[in-house]
Amino acid sequence: MSDGVKRVRSITREGKVRRRIDAIPFPFPRVDSPATLAGMNPEPPEYLHPRPGGFTRRDLLRSGALVGGVAAGLTGLNAAAQEIPAAAKPDERRASTKAYPKIKKSINLWAFPYPDRMSLRECLQLAKDAGFDAVELNYDLDNDLSPKSGPAEYAAIRKMADEIGIAISGLCSFLFWPYPLTSNDPVKRARGLELAGLIAKASADLGVADVLVVPGAVTIPWRDDHDPVSNDVCDARAREAVGKLLLDAEKLGVSLNMENIFFNGFLMTPAEMNAFVDSFSSEHCRVHFDTGNIMQYQQPEHWIPQLGGRIKNVHLKEFHRAGTDHSLECFRPLLDGSVDWPAVVASLDATGYEGYLTFEYFRPWKHYPEALVHQTSDALDRILGRI
Repeated sequence: MSDGVKRVRSITREGKVRRRIDAIPFPFPRVDSPATLAGMNPEPPEYLHPRPGGFTRRDLLRSGALVGGVAAGLTGLNAAAQEIPAAAKPDERRASTKAYPKIKKSINLWAFPYPDRMSLRECLQLAKDAGFDAVELNYDLDNDLSPKSGPAEYAAIRKMADEIGIAISGLCSFLFWPYPLTSNDPVKRARGLELAGLIAKASADLGVADVLVVPGAVTIPWRDDHDPVSNDVCDARAREAVGKLLLDAEKLGVSLNMENIFFNGFLMTPAEMNAFVDSFSSEHCRVHFDTGNIMQYQQPEHWIPQLGGRIKNVHLKEFHRAGTDHSLECFRPLLDGSVDWPAVVASLDATGYEGYLTFEYFRPWKHYPEALVHQTSDALDRILGRI
């Protein structure tokens, strides 16, 4: 083959390669342009600037690898840039647009299948794993917190909670219903006063500062063994009972927090609650505010500013006004009801509240009960702007 033919083929081959390279869209000057090569090695590699005499298959592959690598690098940079959001805007559809870092998450033990299907340790561990800061425990006539237990048993519970790394936000009890402090039956009143004193003592033994108290009841719709008490008599008996309990509570260093029930026909407005609590002139008598109990006819965000700094603890209960059931079954999982949670939390924050929000629910789920606990933790994270 003559030198002329070889030269023509070489030029032709080089031209095809250059046309293929030229067809690739580069977002920057060509690597073999004079402007680019000026700042590079004065003797660039053969695959950057083919010299006369030929462009081999190996050169082509090396050139393609270079171009592909540069293009891939640029694609990666572009993708990375797209993944970095520019100052993500808060979305109120997802969670509260304001964070409330000083308000803490708690859940009442009634939301767990305790003691039938889970032990106290399992409940505390589940609450911790789900992201709760604390658990509210319940005093009963049997179980771990009861008249059967004493300082040693409570010290063991406190140690267990500390080992798990979860706080105890307070003590609660259903015993105020079978043994009301204002009952027409003096035996029930006496037993109720005795049990309330034991609850306060258990709280002190546990190192827990807050005890929920139901000070009285004109009526108890869900019990058929309670005779209605007239309002004035109920008020007088409640003041007498709480006054006696405060004598020991002050010595024990625990706070007796009056809960707004509404269904019991006593302390039906913020003004009534304030007057009752303030009458004792004691820092150990405060309010345990419940959002769901008043939702049938009132708004929790209206109560909160009026109660103000008297609020020592809070129950979060969801209530749906479309329902017709007014028993304990009327309460719903968080966010599945009529409570205006953004307004509630904003009102609490405006009062300077920095305590616990405790989810109270009375029906642990039959199947996969852990799901309710995790779902509630997620709902609270959204309510408190933690997401």
